[in-house]
Amino acid sequence: MTSRIPRDSRLRLVRTAPLLGAEQRAEAERGTARTRLVGPRATAERRRRRPAPRPPEGTPAPAELARMARAGLAAAVRVARWADAALSPARDRDGVAPDTNGVLSDATALRAATDLGLSPAQVRADWDTARLAGLVEVHGDSARPGWRLRAWDRDDAAVLRGWVALFDAWSLVHPAPGELPPAAVAEAVEAVPQLLSLLQLSAGPVPVPQLLDLLDQRVTELRTERCEIPYGPQPEPVASDTDDEPPLADLLDWALHGLAAVGALTYADGQATLTPLGSWAVWVKLEQICVAAQSPAGHIEQSADDMLRGCARLRPGVARAEYRAWLAARPVGSAVTELLDTARGEDALLRGLAFEALRVVGAPAEPDVRAVVDEPPLRPYALLWLAEQEGTDPEDVHQVLSREESTWLWVDTAAAVADHGETQLLVRHLESAVQGTVPALLDEVRTVGHPRTVQVLVALAAAHPDPALAKAVRRAAFQVHTGGD
Repeated sequence: MTSRIPRDSRLRLVRTAPLLGAEQRAEAERGTARTRLVGPRATAERRRRRPAPRPPEGTPAPAELARMARAGLAAAVRVARWADAALSPARDRDGVAPDTNGVLSDATALRAATDLGLSPAQVRADWDTARLAGLVEVHGDSARPGWRLRAWDRDDAAVLRGWVALFDAWSLVHPAPGELPPAAVAEAVEAVPQLLSLLQLSAGPVPVPQLLDLLDQRVTELRTERCEIPYGPQPEPVASDTDDEPPLADLLDWALHGLAAVGALTYADGQATLTPLGSWAVWVKLEQICVAAQSPAGHIEQSADDMLRGCARLRPGVARAEYRAWLAARPVGSAVTELLDTARGEDALLRGLAFEALRVVGAPAEPDVRAVVDEPPLRPYALLWLAEQEGTDPEDVHQVLSREESTWLWVDTAAAVADHGETQLLVRHLESAVQGTVPALLDEVRTVGHPRTVQVLVALAAAHPDPALAKAVRRAAFQVHTGGD
């Protein structure tokens, strides 16, 4: 589940995705041309006349929701901060680190348990939660804090986005029991949004029998939509066939316990009730609301990080004007250094926007950009920037990237969309992959080693309208998360 950004920002986000096809770029440019017909003042006035939708009455303020999220994720934050201190290559004198697939090794789990006064099982659970919430990221044989952890104590929006990322991954936090068939589990996962909608609209406890009835209806609808009707003569059904179908009550019980595990609802005494966080998250999904708005100007004295965050909400032309003004207020060398430092951060949207600002700098930035080509997170962006600087045709510029680099950039751009974009754009981003088929894409995404792979796949599975494709993507996310095949 993602937070929505204004339409102008969608165009900006599309521009930061170098692998989008020509048709999608043309559509974005047409949208840009339309926005230029309206002056900045008129645009600002129009925005003021369109207040953001208000959440349901009784919804706590964002600061209170963030406090709840911080409390619910306190154990994960503790482990993430331990990882920052203990697993950094410069500090880890014992050479203890997570496995390459991100799963804590026995030695590391034991060390963390000893340091934190926990059991190894609890450490593993909190570690997994921290990864799914974007608090910690694994890079090869070392772990480092995600950008959300860096902003945890000062940025309520980052905290809430981290909690929503965990909310989207509830079925990974609380895996289904082995005796439940995967196909039935997938159907239950697909039906959960409708159950959550009922809980949100009810604004109070809902009896389990009512939820069970809705689950039965939804599963029947899903099977009907897939037209699971065999062709040709069929043998008479036998009584034993029904024994293979797991009771829907077991599936509902698993789903409700999974949603309770991430703090989305309470489940006791034969009824379920959304928590304030759960109710707010479902409303966010249903309403596709905007997060806090920022002023469209006045970024000259801000840091590169804050300037780029502000410009993310501007039309491309206005953003370029902001970049120019910001660059004019400081020496080129220090400005380029600051932009590249921001690009090294964990926010993929800022990484793309930093190189957009470097395009405004032009030739003076070339030595510094060339110097970061060997840094994996920056390499695809730097190669594209250098190719454009050397005059490569925009339609051919992506050819400078290897298949692996293109896949890494696809995941990075998807992470930006998942964090800051909206559902439709994330689904459209799937079409921009260089792989010819979704299975081929998933195979390469699983091996590319991007630290946000699991979160990207979970968000894509939650957003995609095709149940079969969403199921395949969800399975890939689970395999990456567990390190399995």
